[in-house]
Amino acid sequence: MGDRVHFVGPGRMGLGLGYALWQADAVASLAYFGRRPDPPAHPLFTQSLAEYSFGLEGIHLHPTILILSVPDDALAGVAELVAAQGPAPERCAAFHLSGALSTEVLAPLHARGYAVGSLHPLQTVANAITGADRLPGSYFSVAGEPGAVAAARRLLGALGSPTITVPERARPVYHAAAVMASSYLATLLAAAGRLMVQAGVPDDEALPALLPLARGTLSALEESELGRAITGPLVRGDVETIGLHMRSLEPRERALYAALGMELAELIEGTGFGNDALSEIRTLMENQG
Repeated sequence: MGDRVHFVGPGRMGLGLGYALWQADAVASLAYFGRRPDPPAHPLFTQSLAEYSFGLEGIHLHPTILILSVPDDALAGVAELVAAQGPAPERCAAFHLSGALSTEVLAPLHARGYAVGSLHPLQTVANAITGADRLPGSYFSVAGEPGAVAAARRLLGALGSPTITVPERARPVYHAAAVMASSYLATLLAAAGRLMVQAGVPDDEALPALLPLARGTLSALEESELGRAITGPLVRGDVETIGLHMRSLEPRERALYAALGMELAELIEGTGFGNDALSEIRTLMENQG
């Protein structure tokens, strides 16, 4: 028999995670509690796969897992409101989905008898329907009291998702890493797309032309050690090409190109795949051409 999971907040991540759990047949029941009278348009509700309630009445009735899937700045207030609904059901674990915050924000629920923990997916869920397909197999960061950690691993086991443990004091650094691998990756591709447009590629073709290249790089990182997965002029020690790039870019793009190049130079040298031209390339980038 699966868990009875209650979500507070039918946002993209909460809906995506619930849908993934339902698709994996990992739950006995799903219920969502929101601040709007009607549920969002999502298969969980249009196909009667999950219940929806306006407000928090009944939130404490028989769940085995409670997940606060609300923005970080709302967590403390929502935890207080849920705690005011009554004591925790027997052996119920409560989680937040924040990557940066500790379990301290759930102190009101702990005081009511919930085993509290954090459950953060290392995955992008930009769409509450299709994003559910990306969660199975993705890593989750799990922390909290033993009962909560056990409940999280039970739930994630059904998704085939590995777990990692991050000390609470290091969670901001962990979350910064996640942001760099997701939001900043998208930002970098947007900048590359801008350069493609500057080079004469139509705007509606710039990003589609780059995405297969980006996917190929990610696949190479999965298949090979870091030093062998990275290609390009810096790895080859091609000073002339890098200098041509730097002279051709506008100041905004040149500064970004140089900053990333300096980081790459440190990276490949640390992997043992450096070359004799790295010192000259660093000088070139420090002077930005």
